[in-house]
Amino acid sequence: MDINFDVKRLGKCSVSSPIEGLHRSKGFHYVNEQERVLYDSSLKSFNEFKEREIQPISFEKAGPFEKIYFDPSKTKVAIVTCGGLCPGLNVVIRSLVRQLYNRYKVTRIVGIKYGYEGFIPKYGHEIIDLTPEAVEDIYMYGGTILGSSRGNQDVEEIVDSLERLNVNILFTVGGDGTLRGAQQISEEIERRGLKISVGGVPKTIDNDINFIERSFGFETAVFKAFDIISYAHNEAKGAYNGIALIKLMGRDSGFIAAHAALSIQEVNFVLIPEIKFDLYGANGFLEHLIKRLQTKKHAVVVVAEGAGQFLFEGKEAHRDASGNLLHNDIGLFIKDVMTEELDKRDIRHTIKYIDPSYLIRSAPAIADDGKFCNQLAQNAVHAAMAGRTSFVVGYWNQQFTLLPISAAVATRKKVEPEGELWYSVLEATGQPMYMVNEL
Repeated sequence: MDINFDVKRLGKCSVSSPIEGLHRSKGFHYVNEQERVLYDSSLKSFNEFKEREIQPISFEKAGPFEKIYFDPSKTKVAIVTCGGLCPGLNVVIRSLVRQLYNRYKVTRIVGIKYGYEGFIPKYGHEIIDLTPEAVEDIYMYGGTILGSSRGNQDVEEIVDSLERLNVNILFTVGGDGTLRGAQQISEEIERRGLKISVGGVPKTIDNDINFIERSFGFETAVFKAFDIISYAHNEAKGAYNGIALIKLMGRDSGFIAAHAALSIQEVNFVLIPEIKFDLYGANGFLEHLIKRLQTKKHAVVVVAEGAGQFLFEGKEAHRDASGNLLHNDIGLFIKDVMTEELDKRDIRHTIKYIDPSYLIRSAPAIADDGKFCNQLAQNAVHAAMAGRTSFVVGYWNQQFTLLPISAAVATRKKVEPEGELWYSVLEATGQPMYMVNEL
């Protein structure tokens, strides 16, 4: 694996951490440079590296450092949230502020409104002061008090604003596009010879950031999808040949659809971007759907938003303001195809189509996600105060990690077609391993 996992540092850490005085126990543990989290924790992998006498691939372990880079009394921090909404955004903002104030005694914290737009003077967005009192209750609400936006902004103007504001640390909370922007900001800061730390808290409801097992908002999305699928299943069973078709988030990766289907085990078909399927033919999706109706008289189908995009070949491609490819609506397309085929075969049926995406995105975080948001934010603050930069806080092998933004955005994480997760989904749904006519 030819990827550099070394996190950049602004310089020598020579300031005693104020956390030291808060922990009287001799057992309190600071992390050090020698502590690493293995990429592959299997014994087989470890023995292979041992035999070759080379270090195994690993990530820097996240956590508090005994010595830090920034003097808290002279440190100013900015926080920005970008991209689409996701459960837990307000929890992350709140935890960043509380960690900075209560643990590091950093009192100058500002919030940048409406994403990277907030740095650009022509938009005229306000910059707000963030204090523990200002963020006290925001964890109870979905969305983000800072607002958000999509779209690329001029990196030089952003760094100009950071200089004007005398910002020492910038926390960016967002997904793939936001992190790419943060990397560009960090590179411009380095070109100017500035000592500004840029740290990322990974936000993607799709859970598709590479080298990160879990991103915040994902557990809430699966939790909410569970209820929706349960209600949809009731609708399907309540009608003769009733079909419930639910479209869930998953632009390029089908993790939400897969986990939601696995959690409830009432779904009969799951269609995700990673798995090709045919609509027609003896082993196509429609034939298997009809067989299901003939035996059980109802069916539940979950489709990820990015599934089946090959069915739209030849159509003009469009992109959103951030440059992401806008997918065609596979949910409505599948609904129309099912209706046409069942009508053609004179099979009486009822289809209920449900797209809860925006309701899920704007929901408050559930308890487990809230806990995870707090831990991500705490570790982001630890790393930034210790002078780490161009980093993102990760989670791997049940430990919090630090990795370069460049590694996290190198490629998207996908559901493995022959991995344990997808095999579990196949067992839960009973759908064929392949719904294609020719392998």
